[in-house]
Amino acid sequence: MRAQVRRRGLLLAVAAVVAGSLAVAWQWGKRAAGPVHTPLSPPEARLQGVEALKPLSPPAAVAPVELVDGAGAVHGLAEFAGKGLVVNLWATWCAPCVAELPALAALAGRVAADGILVFAVSSDRGGAAAVEAFYRAHGIAGLGVWLDPKGAAQEAWGLQGIPTTLLLDRAGRERARAEGPVEWGSEAVVAEVRRLVGG
Repeated sequence: MRAQVRRRGLLLAVAAVVAGSLAVAWQWGKRAAGPVHTPLSPPEARLQGVEALKPLSPPAAVAPVELVDGAGAVHGLAEFAGKGLVVNLWATWCAPCVAELPALAALAGRVAADGILVFAVSSDRGGAAAVEAFYRAHGIAGLGVWLDPKGAAQEAWGLQGIPTTLLLDRAGRERARAEGPVEWGSEAVVAEVRRLVGG
């Protein structure tokens, strides 16, 4: 009986060591694969209004970054000179990000005629396929597939988490930043976006 208890105790100890080693390896693998992105608000958080847009005075230059489109082509922000840009960084697993996507798509439709482009830039490891499948499953239309696969934009722009949105004017300067989910389709927010980046 004692031998069985000892054997069981030894097996449990070995299993604990193996499980601990696997957990450490998994965490290390996650860290090595790129930055860990943290949602900026809990899943139940409501969309914020115009007060979420924090203007920069004076407008600031932004670090150059490269974004990948749905076809795998790489684009620098300089390619969009002369356009106002709303650059939203998000991921499919981030509940606050997902909550604001329909409003972001509505914004894209409302400001397109003003020469303002809306980029929803995903950091999903599944790439374009993951984003396209997500758009289909959730009926999101009007947003192109844009990717920041290694989190380079998030790092270059000093983001604290996602969703975060930068508003860039036609000269490529950051005019405002919003942290957390925003009601992009509201009249007040649309008017403020036009004022900040469209002039």
